[in-house]
Amino acid sequence: MAKQTKTFFRKKFSKNMQKKLVLLFVAIILAFVFLIGRITYINAANGEDYTRIVLDQQQYDSRTIPFKRGDIVDRNGTKMATSERVYNVILDVKVMTSDEDSIEPTIQVLKDCFEIDEEEVRDLIEESPSSRYNILKKGVDYETYKKFEAIDEDDENYPDVAGIWLEEDYVRTYPYNTLASDVIGFTVDGNVGSNGIEASYNNTLNGTDGREYGYLDETSTVERTVKEAVNGDTVVSTIDLQVQSIVEKHILEFNEQHKNEASAGEGSKNTAVIVMNPQNGEILAEASYPNYDLNQPRDLTKYYTQETIDAMSDEEQLETLNSLWNNFCVSDTYEPGSTFKPFTIAAGLETGILTGDETYYCGGVLHVGDHDIHCSNRDGHGTQTLKQALENSCNVALMEIGEALGAEEFCRYQELFGFGEYTGIDLPGEGETSGLLYTPENMDAASLATNAFGQNFNVTMTQLAASFCSLINGGNYYEPHVVKQIQDENGNVTENIDPVLVKKTISEETSEVIKDYMLGVVQEGTGSSAAVEGYDIGGKTGTAEKLPRGNGKYLVSFIGYAPQENPEVVVYVVVDEPNVAAQASSSYATELASGIMSEIFPYLGITKSSETADTQTN
Repeated sequence: MAKQTKTFFRKKFSKNMQKKLVLLFVAIILAFVFLIGRITYINAANGEDYTRIVLDQQQYDSRTIPFKRGDIVDRNGTKMATSERVYNVILDVKVMTSDEDSIEPTIQVLKDCFEIDEEEVRDLIEESPSSRYNILKKGVDYETYKKFEAIDEDDENYPDVAGIWLEEDYVRTYPYNTLASDVIGFTVDGNVGSNGIEASYNNTLNGTDGREYGYLDETSTVERTVKEAVNGDTVVSTIDLQVQSIVEKHILEFNEQHKNEASAGEGSKNTAVIVMNPQNGEILAEASYPNYDLNQPRDLTKYYTQETIDAMSDEEQLETLNSLWNNFCVSDTYEPGSTFKPFTIAAGLETGILTGDETYYCGGVLHVGDHDIHCSNRDGHGTQTLKQALENSCNVALMEIGEALGAEEFCRYQELFGFGEYTGIDLPGEGETSGLLYTPENMDAASLATNAFGQNFNVTMTQLAASFCSLINGGNYYEPHVVKQIQDENGNVTENIDPVLVKKTISEETSEVIKDYMLGVVQEGTGSSAAVEGYDIGGKTGTAEKLPRGNGKYLVSFIGYAPQENPEVVVYVVVDEPNVAAQASSSYATELASGIMSEIFPYLGITKSSETADTQTN
């Protein structure tokens, strides 16, 4: 019998069969390993999505916990953009209708407390009796929230109110309305930045939504699982709110003064100002007018009647809004006029074609190629030294300097100074255009002549301001920027945005000569009305006739700095088509600049002139 059994097992488990059993066992193990790996992968990649599906099938409720978008603050920590907590009114129809006695009291509270239309609620009950999550109203303030909280806790007077709950949310607000609108920008639905820092630092400002899941049992007891939201970071800008306020006050005063003067409309087509630290590229203020209210960015009633707005097509309204939202300082190009002359002279000094001892004779016009090109003074300046040529803004002298430089060297220095290129400023809009320049190959004699005194090529305000800083700081070109630091929600610094030294444009020796000439512009020349008592201010005026020539339209400007030694601040003012009878006067820009500088210099503690300091000491 034993022998038969032994034989039987031998037959049943032959070596071939044993191999098959081992292979089967291995296959099963591998299948389990694959399944475990697959489940792990699904859980890691799509676990939250599948969990949500399962919870929905088991009548779990869930809600998004919104993150708080980070603040934008000025360099001193004052909030310029922030997110305030508000509440959304949510109705759980299934809970409300589970008890007949709850329906009418709940509808009444929705009406009295939140001003929600009664018919809207009744329609919802009829159409979606089993719905669990219905947003009836958004943006309820904290005062209303507290009012409902008292009702919710008052079981004596409101025993049957059921199915209402308030969900936290945030709304973006701008405490100073129009202030720094070009720099800050605004947000659209879904925490998406539009324009300004809101757009360029959108990912930094945004956080990550949290999630709350919960099971509602028969007694409405909730078991919850919470994944907290991660709030956005704070962006610390280089803007000084006080300087920005002073700049915008003077811009508004100028436009109010000249509103409807020569024709119906604002005081200029555009008035823009940049205040910059020439030693590191930080922008302390940047503004243009017309501006807009960041809390109501689509409101056009400040500049148009309601009748005019109603007559606009959707495309016309959008075009008008885009024009209003446009950052003139970054995006718009124009001919710089005579504010470019210091750059031409600097190039001549650097290449050695100028020594500073040159003299020129200006008879009011110079024949170049087939053209008679006039000086700003058509009667002529007479004999001019190089310094006087800049002080009096003599076109003839600059045309002769341009001819001496030659097209190749002139274009090389234009590029070296950053014209025709992106500055890299951390604001949107620069990518659309960087200015139109000639090349040595297509620059004829007349083009070189007019380019030398700042006409027939385009720049942006940011380009010229950043380049000008290098003229007066010893030749160091810094990347212009409006953000200096990133902080987490608790105020801890997570990133310092240090100044970026891009290149060297001119020598310190040339810088000193150019500063001496520009000090003369304000003390003796065309920029005299920009002077501020007690300060050594250098600078250059500009008057650019717009295309087509002869239409009486001009862009006037002034760019200045203080103090003379180790300049601490640059102020650049552009007035595009002042609303006056005769636009061709740089005094509109110099006087505006003077008003701004007279207020911001004491606030910033700008070093006074040595004569003033000596007087105060004595």
